[in-house]
Amino acid sequence: MPPPPAGAQDQAIEIHGSSLPLRIDEPAATRVDRLIWRGGIAMAASSRNFGGWSALHVSADSRSLTSVSDGGARLTATIDYDAKGNLAGLSNARIGQLRGLAGKPISSKAEADAEAMARLPDGSWLVAFERRHRLWRYPTLTATPAPVEGPAEIGRQPANGGVEALTALADGRVIAISEDYGQRPGTVMGWIGQPVAGGAYLWRSFDYATVPDFHPTAITILPDGSFATVERAFDVVRGVRCRVMRFDAAQLKPGATVRAEELARLASPYAVDNLEGMAATKGARGETLLWLISDDNFNRLQRNILLLFELAP
Repeated sequence: MPPPPAGAQDQAIEIHGSSLPLRIDEPAATRVDRLIWRGGIAMAASSRNFGGWSALHVSADSRSLTSVSDGGARLTATIDYDAKGNLAGLSNARIGQLRGLAGKPISSKAEADAEAMARLPDGSWLVAFERRHRLWRYPTLTATPAPVEGPAEIGRQPANGGVEALTALADGRVIAISEDYGQRPGTVMGWIGQPVAGGAYLWRSFDYATVPDFHPTAITILPDGSFATVERAFDVVRGVRCRVMRFDAAQLKPGATVRAEELARLASPYAVDNLEGMAATKGARGETLLWLISDDNFNRLQRNILLLFELAP
């Protein structure tokens, strides 16, 4: 169960990160399919509110990260690297609670279930919540939000299967994909939001093709203009499995069906957990870096992990 909400004011916390190998049975492994291992950490922290991380943004210089949780918390931290430029840990971390429309910290689980976020071109943040499906725009994540009218279908989504994949383009368009809602077999619904006057969006839908058991939980735009997604599956026998996917921007059109290609599949014995957040940046050599963060659901059987990969040419 999530703890009581964090405070409205950010509090400094210490994050303890223990290094993860790519494969627990082969510690020297450095590659899975199209992804090259650049480090991973299992995270614990000096705060009851640390956990449930469901979305991820990494700054363009790869020096800091921002996340929101399904308990309504927000997190910022500095990213630390080892001598080889691989992920080593997090420092200078701060945690606080997102505010509601009245300016007070969100307190109930039904209101606080933040599942996705996008950094808009003006520096503000669009956050998608589920259970009570909605979109709120935050000038900063410490500020009071304003509601944004979502797609017409947003309220039809399952309570625990709403928008989990959300990203913004440089031209202001917003891409959102539902975890569980679809109108055609073998697909879930996505939307392209075109900015219009008054901070609103004109929403047009597309379909995102899925395979049995796997559902999209994150999306990010890659440096070359294409898109990457994470798809997650879970059952008690096989545990968590995740597919890291890619598709060209040309596929993303109203009324079209996006069919992403698999870059890598993460399942035991590879490092994996309930991956729900994703970001992409350029590394020091110009390489494409993919970042993944997990939601532990405040469950002792799960972990908060942060993974870093390099996309192979």
